Amino acid sequence: MSDKNDKAAQRTDWAEDRTIMANERTFNSWMGLGLGAVGVAIALKAVFGDFEPTWAAKGVASLFLFAAIVIYWTAANQAHKTHERLTCREAEVTEAKNFRRLAALLTLATLGTGAVLWTL
Repeated sequence: MSDKNDKAAQRTDWAEDRTIMANERTFNSWMGLGLGAVGVAIALKAVFGDFEPTWAAKGVASLFLFAAIVIYWTAANQAHKTHERLTCREAEVTEAKNFRRLAALLTLATLGTGAVLWTL
């Protein structure tokens, strides 16, 4: 019976490791979505470069930048919560605090992009 319990425990450990890695992949996908929103904001400047009033085009671009920041932090918080609930056994995973660090870095980059768009 002990051998059955050991194998069951090992399967549970592997499942938890797979869940942690899936959490990281999901986080990366959300970061990509946020960066896509930044790309849309930049594209709006290219498409509506001479649009009058300029504040309107910049305002719409800013909405996409704001959406990107919301996406970053929603993903970081959810990934952090999931990561904290699980215990890694074998997999080498990202530390939970790195989710928020990356979200902070991308937020700064997105705010910088917004500042550039507003000065153009």
